[in-house]
Amino acid sequence: MLVSDFDYPLPPHLVANRPVEPRDSARMLVHDRRTRVNAHRVVADLPQYLQPGDLLVLNDTRVRPWRLRGTRTTGGAVECLLLRMQGNGGEAFVKPSKKLHRGDVLAMEAGALDLILREPLGGGRWLVELRAAEGEVGAAIERHGRAPLPPYIERDGREDVTADRERYQTVFARVPGAVAAPTAGMHFTPELLARLRASGVETAFVTLHVGEGTFAPLRTDVVEEHRMHAEAYELPLATAASVEAARARGARVVAVGTTSCRTLESRARDDRTVEAGRGWSDLFLYPGRPFRVVDALLTNFHLPRSTLLMLVAAFAGRTQILDVYREATAREYRFFSFGDAMLIL
Repeated sequence: MLVSDFDYPLPPHLVANRPVEPRDSARMLVHDRRTRVNAHRVVADLPQYLQPGDLLVLNDTRVRPWRLRGTRTTGGAVECLLLRMQGNGGEAFVKPSKKLHRGDVLAMEAGALDLILREPLGGGRWLVELRAAEGEVGAAIERHGRAPLPPYIERDGREDVTADRERYQTVFARVPGAVAAPTAGMHFTPELLARLRASGVETAFVTLHVGEGTFAPLRTDVVEEHRMHAEAYELPLATAASVEAARARGARVVAVGTTSCRTLESRARDDRTVEAGRGWSDLFLYPGRPFRVVDALLTNFHLPRSTLLMLVAAFAGRTQILDVYREATAREYRFFSFGDAMLIL
């Protein structure tokens, strides 16, 4: 398959730059894979589409505030996205990379942190070291860092750091480790979760720390040649038991987001249950790859040519999903991280 087979036209004004409030007022396109019929609702209507006994699986990773803004010695703006840290050093994307040099010391967040460029790794990636003006580096990043918003989200100089840090996070986020949000989970409110549980829908959690494996673009023309960056995950014993119990009672396993889906499928057994465990997943789901656990999927609308769109196409069919995306575009659904949702049954 060609990566170009997963392209589609999207008017720029449909890219969501800000979330709606409340979270569950986002629109939700409901697609039935069997009948190919679409319905147009809002996320708050989700309990109407789930049945008592269904198991909703959510990703409880917590997004780290690992985006830093600062200046070069010449006074020009610079931005850094930390990817992984060990002690005071690690790997990061730093831009504009063409104007940076080994040994540069960049003042980040009004001097709260210094970013030292140790070694270029190519593609805008650097080995870096951080120094804090006060206290420990990790604590300084937590105080001064920004939500790692995707580059297509525009703030036009009106960035509200506090609001973005709160909103670019699920209400059930628990385990720090992600450098991007599991965006389908951001549609949930405590009230919606309570309504789902009151209607007999069960919930369980996995952890997948969203990173490059989720957001990195494909750098090949052929889908099957792409290799995913591995991302750390954990599937607890309690969640494995919940999946087994759902299978025993004939209920559906509903994944919230592609990251929950990939975690479940990474631990899938032939009897459509899962094995508890932790590790690193580089599972790449594209049309032709089987789903052994997930029965339904709540997800956002994804970028053209992305691994996320390919996963959704694997679940519902490429031409079928591109037809759905055309309808979503015509009806002006909001796309990408802060956008609307799609429930695939």
